[in-house]
Amino acid sequence: MRKAKIIWLITGVSLLLAAGAWAAENGGEASSAAAWKDFGWRVLNFVLFAAIIYKLAGKKIKEFFSGRRQQISSELDDLESRKSKAKSKLSEVEKSISDMESKRQEIIDQAKKQGESLRQGIIAKAEEDAEKIKKQARMKAEQERRQTMDALRSEMADEIVDSAEKMIKEKLGKKDQEKLIDNYLTKVVLN
Repeated sequence: MRKAKIIWLITGVSLLLAAGAWAAENGGEASSAAAWKDFGWRVLNFVLFAAIIYKLAGKKIKEFFSGRRQQISSELDDLESRKSKAKSKLSEVEKSISDMESKRQEIIDQAKKQGESLRQGIIAKAEEDAEKIKKQARMKAEQERRQTMDALRSEMADEIVDSAEKMIKEKLGKKDQEKLIDNYLTKVVLN
């Protein structure tokens, strides 16, 4: 019903526009009966033409416009669904970007921890090596001290023997020395 009113309204407006155009063409001589008769035939012709078009193609025109309306509606629905999908995709990308920041920070923290543990390992190894070097140095110093002490003892023993010999030579005479040597040799041979 509403569509029919719209069609009649459009037809009426079209007729008024046509009448105005016709009046302008005839220069305002609207009083002539022939001109009005011609105008009437034109209007009747237009109405019949519009009725025939409506009768023959009305359903198709309706279907076209209603189909077009449905197509536009479905396209709008499709656009809305694509828009919501795009928004969800955008939120996923934004979340991924924020996750990347946290992952980046996590990787940096891990690298710092690994670097710190590596540094601690290097320091521990260096301290261990230093302790080994100190131990080796102490052992070498002790060994050199013993060698030096042995060399000093040997020298001192030689000096003592030399001093004792000199003392004995000075205090004992040649006969006493020979007697002492004979006693010593006798003990060595008997044993």
